[in-house]
This record gives sequence, C-alpha cells and structure tokens, in this order.
Amino acid sequence: MELYEQIREAVAHIRSITGFQPQTGIILGTGLGNLVDDIRISQEIAYRDIPHFARSTVESHRGSLIFGHLGNHPVVVMAGRFHYYEGWSMQQVTFPVRVLKFLNIERLIITNVSGGINPHLKAGDLVVVRDHINLLPEHPLRGENDERLGPRFPDMLHTYDANLRARALAIAKSNGIRAVEGVYSSIQGPNLETPAEYEMLRRLGSDCTGMSSVPEVLVARHMSLPVMMLSLISNVSFPRSVIRETTVEEVIATARAAEPHMRFIIKELLQNT
Repeated sequence: MELYEQIREAVAHIRSITGFQPQTGIILGTGLGNLVDDIRISQEIAYRDIPHFARSTVESHRGSLIFGHLGNHPVVVMAGRFHYYEGWSMQQVTFPVRVLKFLNIERLIITNVSGGINPHLKAGDLVVVRDHINLLPEHPLRGENDERLGPRFPDMLHTYDANLRARALAIAKSNGIRAVEGVYSSIQGPNLETPAEYEMLRRLGSDCTGMSSVPEVLVARHMSLPVMMLSLISNVSFPRSVIRETTVEEVIATARAAEPHMRFIIKELLQNT
C-alpha cells in the first residue's frame, strides 16, 4: 500500500473513534510527558491501535495520541515519539506527522531534550530552535515523491516559524524563564556523543544536540506545516572539561524538573492563538 493510502487509512480509523478537531499538534519528548496532565482529554488512542503506526519503545514515552483542550485550545498530542535508533525507518518515524497534517492541524510544536554545546547554556535552559543541522544517515523524503503530500525539493529557508519563535521568547522573558534562540543538531544515537564529536558539533555552529525531531521537521516542511521546536537542555556537554557521564535516568530527571517552564510557554503561546 502506498504512503498516501496508509495515511488515509490511519486518518479514517481515528475519525471513526473521534470527531475532535485539533488546531495544534504537539510532540512530547523524553521526560516531557506531564503536559498531558494539563489537558482536558476528549479521546486517547494507543499507537498500537492506529493502522501503520510504529510503537514507542523509549522509557517515559506513553505511546498514544491524545485529543483534548489545553486551556481553551484544541490540541492533539503525541505522547511519545519514534526514533531512528529504535530500528524504525524514517518513513515510520515521521508517519504520525503526516497523519496529524491530514487531521487538519494548523501548526506543529515539537519538544525534546538535548545536550547543551553552547558554553553559555545550563541544564534546564530552553532553546527555541531557529535552525538545525541534520547529521542523520537517512532521510524521510528519500524515494519517489508524491506531489499530493508535498514538493520534490522543499525549501528550508523559513522552516521554523518566526512568529511562533518570537512569541515564545517574549513569554519566557516576561516570566523570568531562561530561553534563547539556537541551532539544534541531530545525530543517530543511541549512544551519547564523544567529546570530540561535541567539539565538532560546536564548530559546525550547533548550540544543542539530540537524536530526534529533525525528521519530523523535514516532513512538516514538506507539507507546508508551520513548526516550532522547543529543546530543553538536559546536560552540558561543552567544553570538554565540564563533560561527565550521563544516564537516561538523569536526563529524564532534569527534563521533569524543568518541564514546568516548557509547559507554561506552550500553554501561554496557545492561549492567544
């Protein structure tokens, strides 16, 4: 079955369960799942029950699509994402974004945790991503292009929505939340980077680095879906003298401690959208 038909089948299944119409899609990263607690849930659908969806295998990822209201704003939330390092293809990793687009969302907010490689960043800081460096070994748009989904050669100049970025930074500043604009780089994982790799990424112009999000951004851009990415710094990885061994438990703990700031920005942002 071709991709377009797979999308239509997944959407039809979701619509057979709920007629809820979200305006904004949100992807929740590792340790950031507590945003769900703020949602008045209308419907929750497990990924395993949606045709052609992969399964989230990462600790702290709930693995379901949640429809409801964040404040008064209708949202659909991916409580858990898929990663290339889990063994999924890039098409499987990004399939949910295509489904969300076909559910007629107007914008996509992507969250993640990352290692800070700008020496001015501290654990718990937020980066409002203005650009990215893609170092992943595969591409979700590779292969035959379907013009019903998007153009063969999508332009990446205005990938990250400038209005959403400016508003997020203004909300952070007016509420005393440490947040800066920056460049996110994406690598395959699942191992963390070596000290030499952190230094390379910094020299390339990256402010923070992680193992996700860019594939979803590429597909959103392919479908002309406005995107904002918020990255929470879970550990400081540059310069070499400050690097220490980091466990996934520590990453999750840092993310959960700083998550209220990210939740606040997203809620405030959508309140007047």
